[in-house]
Amino acid sequence: MNNKIQTPPLPLPLKGGECLADSTHAVAIPLPLMAVCCWLLALLCACSGEESKPVSAYDMWHEDSAALRIAVTPTLDCLPLFLAEENGLFEQQGVEVSLYTYQAQMDCDTAFRSGWVDVMASDLVRTEWLKQKGEKIRYLTATDLHWQLVASKMARVKKLSQLEDKMIAMTRFSATAMLADKLVDSSGVVNEHVFRIQVNDVNLRLKMLESQVMDAMLLPEPQATGARLLDATVLYDTRWNDVCMGVLAMREMEEEGRTKEKEEGVRTKEEGRGTKEQVEGLLKAYDEACDSINTRGLMAYRTLIAERCGVRPEILDSLPPDIHFNPSRQPRQHDIDLATSWLKIDKGGRTKEKGGKTKEKGGKGKKKGKRR
Repeated sequence: MNNKIQTPPLPLPLKGGECLADSTHAVAIPLPLMAVCCWLLALLCACSGEESKPVSAYDMWHEDSAALRIAVTPTLDCLPLFLAEENGLFEQQGVEVSLYTYQAQMDCDTAFRSGWVDVMASDLVRTEWLKQKGEKIRYLTATDLHWQLVASKMARVKKLSQLEDKMIAMTRFSATAMLADKLVDSSGVVNEHVFRIQVNDVNLRLKMLESQVMDAMLLPEPQATGARLLDATVLYDTRWNDVCMGVLAMREMEEEGRTKEKEEGVRTKEEGRGTKEQVEGLLKAYDEACDSINTRGLMAYRTLIAERCGVRPEILDSLPPDIHFNPSRQPRQHDIDLATSWLKIDKGGRTKEKGGKTKEKGGKGKKKGKRR
């Protein structure tokens, strides 16, 4: 697809326009003239062919069926993908890739689970949680997704121990929820006295900081830079203790579908996407984009970042100059273990069993904070 920013189609195809005759406003037309008009209309329809049909959102999405569809967010960790699409690096590797931009990770999940996209930019907590829900997922590469816990200037929070009775914006069952829990636990503050508020859209979180609605929040780049420009205090950065949660995750195609496609030459539900050749081409283009960003620097792509991430020019000018993008590699096992170990224990001190049920580990569960 040529669109630089795309959103997925509606679950159902849009209906084409229908013209209904209104008998109360009929106009008498002479028969000879009517015959000429009908002939001209038939000629125009014959020339235009299929193009005369109204194109629905579903039709546009279905025409993209051969491409590897990737759900991305307006965050800096997706910059290599943005650049690879912008500069035609995917095409140079002989793969067709389409990026679909969502404002929140949960929207990426919805598109991924419903089959609208094949790959998504996410974090290890969310993907491991989806695995527990029965999704078949494999990791294509780790990504350079970093989070900062920032506190509003008006909240007067300068250290973690001052988070009592404050609100933290995050997303449930994600790296931000895990980080919020671990940071609150390490601060010495009573767990239920810090309120986790679910705000999925990262740009909305930043706006809530600007309007002083939220005390603190976890933000990736470039939104974290926007927060620092508002004199927000950085309480934590995942780079401080080398926590790497970002991943590019892909749905596992059923082997049954691959065999049928290979033997019968027909397209299955997965449309033949996710082949070894496609994945190799995708990762080669990703690596080339990372190398280009590291060589030329972020400022060489400020226009692209502004367009894809939707941030103001002053934020672009203040981005950390030392941001580095690593080539494709598998996520580290200890990062995966960090995510899965957090998913096993909920806030109430209960151990999760298979099927999502929980059992008491000892004592009553702690009260959860209010959510919006």
